[in-house]
Amino acid sequence: MAIATFGAGCFWGVEYFFKQLDGVINTCCGYMGGDDSASSYEQVKSGNTGHAEVVQVEYDEERISFEQVLAIFWQNHNPTTLNQQGGDIGSQYRSAIFFHTKVQKEIAERSKLSLARSGKWGERQIVTEIVPALKFNRAEEYHQNYLEKNELPSCHISY
Repeated sequence: MAIATFGAGCFWGVEYFFKQLDGVINTCCGYMGGDDSASSYEQVKSGNTGHAEVVQVEYDEERISFEQVLAIFWQNHNPTTLNQQGGDIGSQYRSAIFFHTKVQKEIAERSKLSLARSGKWGERQIVTEIVPALKFNRAEEYHQNYLEKNELPSCHISY
């Protein structure tokens, strides 16, 4: 199994889209990219810890490629808004790819460049960070599978 970690705004909706993919074995909401001493939702939502809300995706590379997982990441958030997704504002909602391997880094960089050249976002710059994966802090249990637990269809934002 392989692991990929993405920040794309509120992790509830991000988790939902990844869970739909054939080949995704598990998803987990959490925090990455900040002060390791802070790892609670209350701390992270303050925007002062440096963390991003992330989803860690465990997937079977025999059934789905990193490129296919990346495609879902790009399709389901706005990578041109710095530290914001819809009404969620703050660095904890930033667009980020936390790579676990050199290959993931290379694929992510090529994918970002391809998206920028595609013209999909017009003249807007893709601000998605591509940075090494750091310590993953699992979010509180009530955040895991939040939309499913609360029978919500999605928290997807239209762009």
